[in-house]
Amino acid sequence: METIADNHTEQPQKAAIVENFVMKCGGSTLAALPEAFFEDLKKLQQKGVTPVIVHGGGPAISENLEKLGIETEFVNGLRKTSEEVLDVVEMVLAGSINKQIVRRIQSAGGQALGLSGSDGGLIQAKLVVGSAKVGWVGDVTEVKSSIITGVLDMGYMPVIAPIGVDASGQRYNINADTAAGAVASHLGVDRMIVVTDVPGIMKGSGSEKKVLPTVTVQQIEDMIGTGEIYGGMIPKVRAAISCIHGKVREVVIVDGSEPGVLSRVLSGEVIGTRIVRM
Repeated sequence: METIADNHTEQPQKAAIVENFVMKCGGSTLAALPEAFFEDLKKLQQKGVTPVIVHGGGPAISENLEKLGIETEFVNGLRKTSEEVLDVVEMVLAGSINKQIVRRIQSAGGQALGLSGSDGGLIQAKLVVGSAKVGWVGDVTEVKSSIITGVLDMGYMPVIAPIGVDASGQRYNINADTAAGAVASHLGVDRMIVVTDVPGIMKGSGSEKKVLPTVTVQQIEDMIGTGEIYGGMIPKVRAAISCIHGKVREVVIVDGSEPGVLSRVLSGEVIGTRIVRM
């Protein structure tokens, strides 16, 4: 049966999928990225190298909570999430941040479709250990990868907000690095790229500080133990470690402001830090 399309609506071109990769980026990092970054995404999509994007949005969540007069605090790097906080988390991540990313991709000529982990039960979750202290924060139990591959087959880049859901419909706030690692693992992609505002994992101090081109899981654990990896980089590398199994063979941490950074990583150029199996 033939269907009649609206002549005024441009339909996305379905590209042959050559290679998928998962890209994680914080909401504040994405907001600061140059237009050239989104042009790079478009070019990759046109070549059939299709990114699956998982994003965060911590600073924007904090800003909106402050405007609403809702107190927020962090426990061991996780935002303490009451139902009241969860409403704002969902509003910001699945709403304003997600749609801003979609618009920027489409303005550059790419095709994107925004989702949250609640949609279709895409990201299944359960309470994290120690939930009494952090509230509705979730660990991922399952990712319905068929939803993601369906979006890819239609010719769109999935842009995923890290909200989880369980069988009862309860929502969960999920760390974006953790969500991206779970998506990469369940999709079975070869590579996850973490786009940040730093050039990679650094070693040394002062003028002697250099980017490590490659590190193993054991080296990361040692550097966390010595304090050489600290702060916000810890959840990034922990998520990287958790997703390096199955078909996922490496995670690359890069600076998103580097020209053509995604294409350069995918072409094999040594840039940023590659985290690899032992």
